[in-house]
Amino acid sequence: MPYTTQTIVGGYELSDDPARFDLSRAHRWISVESYWAKGIPLAVFERAVRNGMTISAYTSPENGPKTMVAMARVVTDRATFGWICDVFVDEGHRGAGLGKAIMAYLKANPDLQGLRRLHLATADAHGLYAQFGFGPLKNTDRWMEIWDPEVYARLGRAG
Repeated sequence: MPYTTQTIVGGYELSDDPARFDLSRAHRWISVESYWAKGIPLAVFERAVRNGMTISAYTSPENGPKTMVAMARVVTDRATFGWICDVFVDEGHRGAGLGKAIMAYLKANPDLQGLRRLHLATADAHGLYAQFGFGPLKNTDRWMEIWDPEVYARLGRAG
């Protein structure tokens, strides 16, 4: 599967190449700074990243290393279903359009075309995602879940 890199406004680069993904930086964002997965153990996050698709944004300095400054993860079978999650932009790079750029990148990604369902959940960015066609769930009476908000705390105590 070929990986793609794209330069966007502001000189940032977007890439879906897993070799470029900064796991430790992403884990800090999600386990410490996110509201949705605080405390997620590194081993669990690493397994989630390895088994999904990641999109990252990088600074593009003229000299020096590129730094990962935003990310999103997609849980998908690349045929029928996708769930966009762990969308995160580093605080120092918010307001630069990276959330929109990541969403546009995902919507155009060849591996995510023709999906019957593409989901995400958000507490505070409904306006952003609505620009890309997302709306409330349909047929919610058909959906069920097992919700275990303490799982990361238990895993942390176990290991």
